[in-house]
Amino acid sequence: MAGASTPAIRALTQAKVAHRVHSYAHDPRSDSYGAEAVAALADELGVVAEQIFKTLVIELSTGSLAVAVLPVPRTLTLKAAAAALGAPKATMADRAKAERTTGYVLGGISPLGQKRALPTVLDESALRWDRVLCSAGKRGLEIELAPADLARLTSAVTAPVSG
Repeated sequence: MAGASTPAIRALTQAKVAHRVHSYAHDPRSDSYGAEAVAALADELGVVAEQIFKTLVIELSTGSLAVAVLPVPRTLTLKAAAAALGAPKATMADRAKAERTTGYVLGGISPLGQKRALPTVLDESALRWDRVLCSAGKRGLEIELAPADLARLTSAVTAPVSG
């Protein structure tokens, strides 16, 4: 999408990381943002649902927020995410707190270009692919990039955090 710019896209451009931006028509009535991205982009781009990743903000038992990035069709295993990030437990973060901390709205939270970079865990399944997609920081906008670049730019640990 020419001209689209978000903090996530700017972060990739500044880091000189190869990426492609894809847009689709977001339905404001949709409450399953990941499923909407899969339905709109998987066939068009020749990828499977497991290559499209969602970004979930979690609160660790230490009181700090963190990010888990995992395939849309999968469910986050909170205990595994907490362990990967060195905490005993985790819960899903409060929506307002997640939005305020990342600078993005729910359904458009990107693991990249956050207002305050949060500790990140990337599901290890990402490393099986040559390319993955994640939010570009706006509903209806996705970034395609190499999973190694996503891990490097977010300083993510990789671990099996989905089931």
